[in-house]
Amino acid sequence: MPEAGWFGSSEGPQGAEAEASSRRNLARRRNGEVPSWELPASCCCCEADINCFAATDGKLLSSDVTHYVIPDWKVVQDYLEILEFPELKGIIFMQTACQAVQHQRGRRQYNKLRNLLKDARHDCILFANEFQQCCYLPREGGESMEKWQTRSIYNAAVWYYHHCQDRMPIVMVTEDEEAIQQYGSETEGVFVISFKNYLDNFWPDLKAAHELCDSILQSRRERENESQESHGKEYPEHLPLEVLEAGIKSGRYIQGILNVNKHRAQIEAFVRLQGASSKDSDLVSDILIHGMKARNRSIHGDVVVVELLPKNEWKGRTVALCENDCDDKASGESPSEPMPTGRVVGILQKNWRDYVVTFPSKEEVQSQGKNAQKILVTPWDYRIPKIRISTQQAETLQDFRVVVRIDSWESTSVYPNGHFVRVLGRIGDLEGEIATILVENSISVIPFSEAQMCEMPVNTQENPWKVSPEEEQKRKDLRKSHLVFSIDPKGCEDVDDTLSVRTLNNGNLELGVHIADVTHFVAPNSYIDIEARTRATTYYLADRRYDMLPSVLSADLCSLLGGVDRYAVSIMWELDKASYEIKKVWYGRTIIRSAYKLFYEAAQELLDGNLSVVDDIPEFKDLDEKSRQAKLEELVWAIGKLTDIARHVRAKRDGCGALELEGVEVRVQLDDKKNIHDLIPKQPLEVHETVAECMILANHWVAKKIWESFPHQALLRQHPPPHQEFFSELRECAKAKGFFIDTRSNKTLADSLDNANDPHDPIVNRLLRSMATQAMSNALYFSTGSCAEEEFHHYGLALDKYTHFTSPIRRYSDIVVHRLLMAAISKDKKMEIKGNLFSNKDLEELCRHINNRNRAAQHSQKQSTELFQCMYFKDKDPATEERCISDGVIYSIRTNGVLLFIPRFGIKGAAYLKNKDGLVISCGPDSCSEWKPGSLQRFQNKITSTTTDGESVTFHLFDHVTVRISIQASRCHSDTIRLEIISNKPYKIPNTELIHQSSPLLKSELVKEVTKSVEEAQLAQEVKVNIIQEEYQEYCQTKGTSLYTLLEEIRDLALLDVSNNYGI
Repeated sequence: MPEAGWFGSSEGPQGAEAEASSRRNLARRRNGEVPSWELPASCCCCEADINCFAATDGKLLSSDVTHYVIPDWKVVQDYLEILEFPELKGIIFMQTACQAVQHQRGRRQYNKLRNLLKDARHDCILFANEFQQCCYLPREGGESMEKWQTRSIYNAAVWYYHHCQDRMPIVMVTEDEEAIQQYGSETEGVFVISFKNYLDNFWPDLKAAHELCDSILQSRRERENESQESHGKEYPEHLPLEVLEAGIKSGRYIQGILNVNKHRAQIEAFVRLQGASSKDSDLVSDILIHGMKARNRSIHGDVVVVELLPKNEWKGRTVALCENDCDDKASGESPSEPMPTGRVVGILQKNWRDYVVTFPSKEEVQSQGKNAQKILVTPWDYRIPKIRISTQQAETLQDFRVVVRIDSWESTSVYPNGHFVRVLGRIGDLEGEIATILVENSISVIPFSEAQMCEMPVNTQENPWKVSPEEEQKRKDLRKSHLVFSIDPKGCEDVDDTLSVRTLNNGNLELGVHIADVTHFVAPNSYIDIEARTRATTYYLADRRYDMLPSVLSADLCSLLGGVDRYAVSIMWELDKASYEIKKVWYGRTIIRSAYKLFYEAAQELLDGNLSVVDDIPEFKDLDEKSRQAKLEELVWAIGKLTDIARHVRAKRDGCGALELEGVEVRVQLDDKKNIHDLIPKQPLEVHETVAECMILANHWVAKKIWESFPHQALLRQHPPPHQEFFSELRECAKAKGFFIDTRSNKTLADSLDNANDPHDPIVNRLLRSMATQAMSNALYFSTGSCAEEEFHHYGLALDKYTHFTSPIRRYSDIVVHRLLMAAISKDKKMEIKGNLFSNKDLEELCRHINNRNRAAQHSQKQSTELFQCMYFKDKDPATEERCISDGVIYSIRTNGVLLFIPRFGIKGAAYLKNKDGLVISCGPDSCSEWKPGSLQRFQNKITSTTTDGESVTFHLFDHVTVRISIQASRCHSDTIRLEIISNKPYKIPNTELIHQSSPLLKSELVKEVTKSVEEAQLAQEVKVNIIQEEYQEYCQTKGTSLYTLLEEIRDLALLDVSNNYGI
């Protein structure tokens, strides 16, 4: 059986002579001095056998290589990013090395390795050597883990060579000098050399790999030298794994995930309980880790083990505003109340990733000395400590965003050690900043590979796609029997849902929801399926999107466009003609032809009886008057009946406590070239809710169906009730306005929010709903085998079971659900279930991955919007530019300031009432503010500033004030918006600004203005613009001729599903 444990490095005596011999023998083969029959043209000799041991998803090694490469465990750990170079081919990763990565480097590095093995673009496989009888070696008595791992990998390399009939040379690359000396010439055809010498001899022209290797080696040498030189410890040693596990089991220690407060990164971090700790502990709050010493070298996101301090050493949260303070989630704790406080005693899993950093300025570099090689770089993410890297290029790179990786953090070092990986772009350049956001969220934007695109169907003018006769036999054909149509935003091209309603012969109604049949084109474990699974979602940024699936599917064959045949997966309910109660339900694969591609406004006009809009519907243009009238009456009846049904469905959910919280809905407006024309705030049209309710109904019924068929391996979506303490700020704020918010259930909360309306200020209800959103838990995907049925409930939608089925074009969860539904249908028909379904364990792991990618998508969208907001204001003079002055509403009181909401721009941020010099805000008779000596006094719902000469001004919750907006620039981090109260009175809108200020700033205005300024700068540097255009075409997958093209649709499919509002 495989050994378990923690793995470290091992050093041995020099083996230069043995290694030189190995290199010479291997070089002879490479230079053609070996008989040609020993170097076969392909690896067919082992395809039928070798790969049965390899978890390769069907991958085979390339046949055009001169040798196979087998990296030792230490090489995989230290040089994985070089092994990711596509130029390096024929790599065999041994199971022993992969397990060492998993245990030593943590889940994130292990997942990178797994993704590399699955990626069709990389010529590598996994060989399960410890499960192959001839390869497995037991660990000998007294043998170190590191030596056993190297011996096992070498033994497997020898077996692999013989299994290939001694015809394909094997190169084992290792960092163990003893192994090079011992094994270098032991087996003819198996060569053991160092990784550095492998690159020097076989890849002398691969400059990027050599630079990266030198960077890693330099970092390692410096760590070794520092370890020898430094005797004093900056941090206590971590406890051994067995001690940590025993302590967790006994309750002495607590396991959780470290979450650093980005606003107070040097002082505050919190550990959220995880696993058994959260169930067995009496603690009801997170554990505070105060200061870097108590954090003990753990980094944001690590799984740590914590020891609680004595209660007399517990501390409270800091509640004063500080730099970059924004809308923290309500903690429910009073400002000075001590909370459980602890210290980190060990790390179970290091979740290190790529970090974007900035080098110190020229002056800072010079202050460290001209020949300084050790440089402290500052991560873009405030939560990550400074990282020490070795480089002589600090001055050259000081104006760039750079990617680094952390190698180690020794107890003798104040900072972690890392190495340089690559340059992203210039600081402040839009493309560089977008690349930063992508790296920080671990989002890959490489184009779809040739192997993936080869799996795609063809649909061209010369070779148009057609419905196949086989599918016509298997599917229910709705093309002549059903009036199917879509209702979407104007200009939408990726239409993944259509609707139908008709009267049956018995007088009852039939409601249909028809979703694009993506799984027909995406086979399980195909290259494109693996890629979609890795991406998990389509990523929407403020000015672009990165698709989960190629456009031939998302915008063509899986888009249910009007007047063309398409495959669909349909749900059709038979409804009572009077009560609309569901009598029967049918699930299955269908063929549809959508009759109309309506946009929301047109559908609403038809619903309201304004038939003149028919001139804007293309499908009516070429009809004679009689046909036109008949078809119009049919369509109007269908929209009206759908709306009646949706009202009934919504009323049932409302009765159970469905929530409608604050969210921003926009409609996309495109020009002829699909470039941004406008994003218009979505009016509260009833057809929005009509479509949404139909989608929610479909998701709910599919959830029930797949759970009934596969109770232990169905993918559902849960939304747990929020913790009551998170509602404390909401209740207090509402109380300040005389409202009572009952948070005992979703029903009482929904009713309370509906009643909390200030007739004089609609912003109040909007802010209260926003606070309720902040208090919510995130909705998550889960496997039904991992939860009790009572935990399935969806709090926000008030449904006992829910899933995502209606958007398989841009959510991998929906693809999984489609496959489960097809399997359930086959099960009902006593047919064989095609394809293996995920086990509960595998599905749970997939759900964790999808949830993680969804969070990354949300963060990247938010960060890109903030980037455009900052770039929008950056070049404006706040003293003279009218747009920089706006109305703000106070929604939270802190000890030294307030939090503000700016309705005009949708911005939330902090405004200080006491500045860094200790002066407080004062407002004179003209209401204009200035800074004077004085003090602040905070109350529950207000804060008073009193100057030393007796002047005072009080700011209450929900007061409107006049705010100046400016930008707080930063070299190392993202720029932030700075808010300053310049008057304690509401902003009076000048006549010239009346039109602009009357409605919120559209996101498109930001995009267009920033784009314009960027393009003007690029035109001034023609060479630079060509480079940027090339990079854009290579990586940005949306199509268009301009530098920035519109994400064609930014909504989540269930338009008014509250998932859009708080991550459900």
